[in-house]
Amino acid sequence: MNSDYDQFLKERFDLVVKKLSQQNLYSDVFHIPKHGIPMPSIDELRETIELIRSILFPGYFRNSEINKETLSYYTGAKLDRIYRWLREQVKRGFCFTCDESDSNCSDCEYRAKEITEKFIETLPELRRLLASDAKAAFIGDPAAKSISEIIFCYPNTMAMIYHRIAHELYKLGVPLIPRIISEMAHSRTGIDIHPGAQIGEYFFIDHGTGTVIGETSIIGNNVRIYQGVTLGAKSFPLDDNGNPIKDIPRHPIVEDNVIIYSGATVLGRVTIGKGSEIGGNVWITESVPAGTKIIQGDNPVKVIKV
Repeated sequence: MNSDYDQFLKERFDLVVKKLSQQNLYSDVFHIPKHGIPMPSIDELRETIELIRSILFPGYFRNSEINKETLSYYTGAKLDRIYRWLREQVKRGFCFTCDESDSNCSDCEYRAKEITEKFIETLPELRRLLASDAKAAFIGDPAAKSISEIIFCYPNTMAMIYHRIAHELYKLGVPLIPRIISEMAHSRTGIDIHPGAQIGEYFFIDHGTGTVIGETSIIGNNVRIYQGVTLGAKSFPLDDNGNPIKDIPRHPIVEDNVIIYSGATVLGRVTIGKGSEIGGNVWITESVPAGTKIIQGDNPVKVIKV
């Protein structure tokens, strides 16, 4: 009886294999590695980002026993590994999108090497920006006991480390990899920031869960937003074939010294003027002048000039 049952299962499984092997069922979802180069490795990319995090904030992550005397050695050793690992993943990202007619991957290899070198040179500036984010969180959250607590514990810190790394790679023209990095942070913190978003100094997302910042958003300096805030697009213009037009500004501009409270939604290419405050659960689809406070009211919002 077992033999008959095994034969029955084999016939059923063979039928499933046959159906899954039909081109009309897999043509849109089948990735064939170009020139034998595999897809980027999410595990290796995650390990690389964690190494970057450990040298941006030495003593907090990974080897917490380093001291001033061993810092240079520690940084150099980790930087060498970061360079080699990241260059490989960047190359795979280029190969993922390169023209199938290319006969080899020498161009992908060269671009990966050049871009990874440029990225490594941005790390001191990334540390400066991330230090300003940690300071902004300490100033903006009375519950925070120290900047060290913010660096080690706060989701804002993790989200911004991942975002600022992804954004630099995005600016350097790396395909796929920046989006993978942003989704890593999204899955770990609940904060969804597209790698294309431009964010200034001293940026703080308090609590953070459910925050969404779109690709073409521009955020100035000393901006604080809370959980559940959306900086999104209002509509998607279509081309003559009915497809969304890509690479056009469609997300908000938030100027310096703005506060946006929890649950607020700001849509479209509108500007939130310098020094404004946007109250919780407010829906904004028009520009807000500088120094304006908007809160819920009967209309349904109430505008107060600060």
